Amino acid sequence: MKIEEHVMFTAKHKNWKVGDKLLVMRDENIAHFLASISNTVNMKISEYLIDVIDVAAVMSLAEDLAEGELWEVVKVLKSPKTSRKIGKMVFESDKKLKKQLVDVAKALLVRETLSRMLSVYYPEDPIMELKIMLPYKEDHINFTAKHGSWIVVKRLIIDEKTELADVARLLASINETITSKLPIYAEIDLKGIDEWFAGVKKAKSDVEIKTLVDKYLHFPAHRYAPSEFEKHARIYALRKMLEKVGLSLDVPAKPLEKYLEKKG
Repeated sequence: MKIEEHVMFTAKHKNWKVGDKLLVMRDENIAHFLASISNTVNMKISEYLIDVIDVAAVMSLAEDLAEGELWEVVKVLKSPKTSRKIGKMVFESDKKLKKQLVDVAKALLVRETLSRMLSVYYPEDPIMELKIMLPYKEDHINFTAKHGSWIVVKRLIIDEKTELADVARLLASINETITSKLPIYAEIDLKGIDEWFAGVKKAKSDVEIKTLVDKYLHFPAHRYAPSEFEKHARIYALRKMLEKVGLSLDVPAKPLEKYLEKKG
């Protein structure tokens, strides 16, 4: 049986019931739809971290940190003092397991802090309603895509034994897949973005961080993406800028996977 080319996302869990499917597979359509899914999962991840991280405390700290100039905020996010604060917000005593969760909590803090200062989401609306028939009657998260040689299936059937952190892991994994594929369909020049920031290898000092943030603030997105995807290119520029100071805009899936494996 031949599988039709498509991109689909559905979620059914508690009060969350959403779904949509793309069948008109032009590159720009795929890019916009992937961006919409990315926004959808990123807006939900924190809700599934509440058993392992004091998410309310992270949100409160984000509110406190989102003041002043951007370079100062980035500096504070990178600081050991902030890392110590984050460590206290993780519900884990085992040092090795705790490290995995600290990485997750720190990425969540970065996204939440910066979301109060600038755009960290793509311009598309998240999926907020159920537009298609759900593929499973059970509670689940489901992301599938087939386009040419690109085939992906990311799925989790949720029952009473499923840890909330495992749902967060899958949502983070879906976002990572989209992060890698969206530039292909949106024609975002990632190599060019890397070169834009190439003058700063790793930013540690105030001067280096200021220089790096200034490069981001003056990023000429129109050079690196078609006009309808300039705002998307700015998100990739933000990711690259943060990478230079050792921070992440996206909650990583791997630490959650390691945590669940070792905890299990």
